[in-house]
Amino acid sequence: MPVPPPAPPVREPLTRDAVVAATRAMILDEGLDRVSLRRVAGALGVTAPALYAYVTDKRDLLRGVAELAFGELVERFEALPDADPLARIRAQSHVYIDFAHEQPELFRTMFLFPPELAVSAPIGEELPAATRAFEVPRRAIDDAVAAGLLRDVDPVMAALALWTATHGAAEVLRMGFGFDDEGRRQLVDTVIDTVIAGLRA
Repeated sequence: MPVPPPAPPVREPLTRDAVVAATRAMILDEGLDRVSLRRVAGALGVTAPALYAYVTDKRDLLRGVAELAFGELVERFEALPDADPLARIRAQSHVYIDFAHEQPELFRTMFLFPPELAVSAPIGEELPAATRAFEVPRRAIDDAVAAGLLRDVDPVMAALALWTATHGAAEVLRMGFGFDDEGRRQLVDTVIDTVIAGLRA
């Protein structure tokens, strides 16, 4: 009696979460520039048109990845000890830069989508998760101003100044330059302490 052929493997049902997870894995393994709907579909064992039931286009796909990544960053912020505000500001800056260092391609993906800021006109690409990742560190600035540790400044502008400095340091460190862990930490401390000194003057 002939042996029946083995049953084909059962594929997990396709969902938006599965599509986003496959895209995230591709970004981590191969880089942002390698992502396409066709390649993500191939990794999932489906055709590209099948993805349109879950995402509208590649931009929507990357938005889903960015949303998850910003959520991870916020979790890291919120896991920090509730220390005094200036210590929190420094610790959050290190968390931000460590995240960029550990997952540079994911970091690139995140900043395709900006936070919503009260000081700027909306452009229609704002991501609520990015806004939350901006607001969590801003609370440390609010607390520092309330405690008299920083001068009475607009907390949004102060947060933007700190974010600009931290993001700039992250981008410089992503270029390489042979920094070891201690050198990276010294650079970050110098950048952040310089901005804090300016906000205290």
